[in-house]
Amino acid sequence: MDTINKFSSIHTPAFILDEKEVVRNINGFKSALDSLFPQNIIGYSVKTNSLPYLLRIVKEHGCNAEVVSYHEYQLALAMGFPLERIIYNGPLKSKETFLEAIKGGAIVNIENWREIEWLKDLPKDKKYGVGIRINVNISAVSPEDEACPDDDSRFGFSYESGDLRKAINKIQQLSNVRLMGIHSHREPKTRSVKFYSRVIEYVQNIILEYGLQLDYWDLGGGFFGIMPSKPSYQEYVDAFYHTLRPELRKLCIIVEPGNAIVASGFDYVMEVIDVKEHDNKIYVCTDGTRNDVDPFFHKSNYFKEFLVNDNERSIADKIQIVSGLSCLEYDRLFELPTGSNRLQAGDRIIFHRVGAYTMTLSPLFIHCFPNVYLQKEDKYSLVRKEWSEKQLLENSIY
Repeated sequence: MDTINKFSSIHTPAFILDEKEVVRNINGFKSALDSLFPQNIIGYSVKTNSLPYLLRIVKEHGCNAEVVSYHEYQLALAMGFPLERIIYNGPLKSKETFLEAIKGGAIVNIENWREIEWLKDLPKDKKYGVGIRINVNISAVSPEDEACPDDDSRFGFSYESGDLRKAINKIQQLSNVRLMGIHSHREPKTRSVKFYSRVIEYVQNIILEYGLQLDYWDLGGGFFGIMPSKPSYQEYVDAFYHTLRPELRKLCIIVEPGNAIVASGFDYVMEVIDVKEHDNKIYVCTDGTRNDVDPFFHKSNYFKEFLVNDNERSIADKIQIVSGLSCLEYDRLFELPTGSNRLQAGDRIIFHRVGAYTMTLSPLFIHCFPNVYLQKEDKYSLVRKEWSEKQLLENSIY
C-alpha cells in the first residue's frame, strides 16, 4: 500500500482522465496505419466513452466520430465533427439523420432493410455513396476466438443466407447510389491478431466473388490498447496488410477503436467509508460502485492500487470483501485474502484502465453520474460535474 499523496484533492467517487495517455494511443495507432496504408481513418467509437471533453480530444487529434444511433450522431455534430468526419453505423439511425448524413458526405454503412428503402428518397440529380455491413459468425470464421458455441451475430447481412447478395442487388438497382464500402466489424473475446486475418480472408473472398469496386473497408474495432504482452497496433496493421490481396491494399482502411484508445486513459477513485466484521469476514464499504468500473459485472480482478493515510497497518485475520455504495447485495468488487493489510475508513482505492464502456453504461441508480477530473501533472480540474437531482428533473414533467 502507498501512502496517500495523490488524488487527495478530489471528491470521490470520481473518474480521472489522463489526456496524454489518450493522445499516445491515438498517435500510436495512427503511426502504425500510416506505415502501410496511405489512405486510412481512425473512427473513434463514441459508444465506448462519450464524455464531451474526450470527444474534443479525439477530434483535435484527427479521429472521425463513429456513431451508432441518432443520439450519438447529434452529439458528434454538437461537438463540432463535420459530416464528412462522421461514420454512421448501427440499427438505431433515424430516417432524417440517415439521409442527412449521406447527402453531407458522411460514411454511412447500411445495417438493415429499412435503410435500403430509405435510399429511394435521396435526390435523383446526384450520385451518393454508401457502405454495407456484412454479418460475421465468429464460430464459422475463427472458431478459436468464439466466446461461446455458435457465436453468431445479429448485425449485418449474411453471405451464407443470400441476404448480402440480395441487399447489394437492391442498392445497385438505384441509379443515384453507389456501393463504395464494406463494414466487417465483429469484436472477438480474444482480440487476437489471427482473428482479424481470418475475417479479412473471409470478406475479401466475397468482395472478389461479387466483383465489388470499393473505396473503403471498415474493419471495425475490438483491439487491445498499449499493454505489455498484448498485440501492438503495428502487429494488427501488419496482419491487415499481409492478409489483404495486393489489389485491395489500395482501399482506405478504417478502424473503429474504442477500448484501445480510452481504456488506459481513465482511473477511478473511491474511498473506504466503513468497515464491519461478521460471519467470519470483514466487510469494507466504499463510496464507489461496481456499476461504475465493471458495468458488465464480469471481471474477477482489476488493475488497482491502495492509497492509505499511513503505512502502519495490522494484518487482517479474515477475508476482506470490498463492496460498493449501492443497496444491491451483489455490488461487491473484489476480495482481499486473509493476511492482507487491513483497510480502514479514509483509505482510497484507485482502479486503472477503466475508460471503456464504464461511463456510458453506468446507471442512474441511487447515485448520479460521478465527477470526472482532468489530470495535468499534479493538478486536477473538473470536466464533468457530478450530476444531482437538478439534472434528473431538468427534462421531466411532473
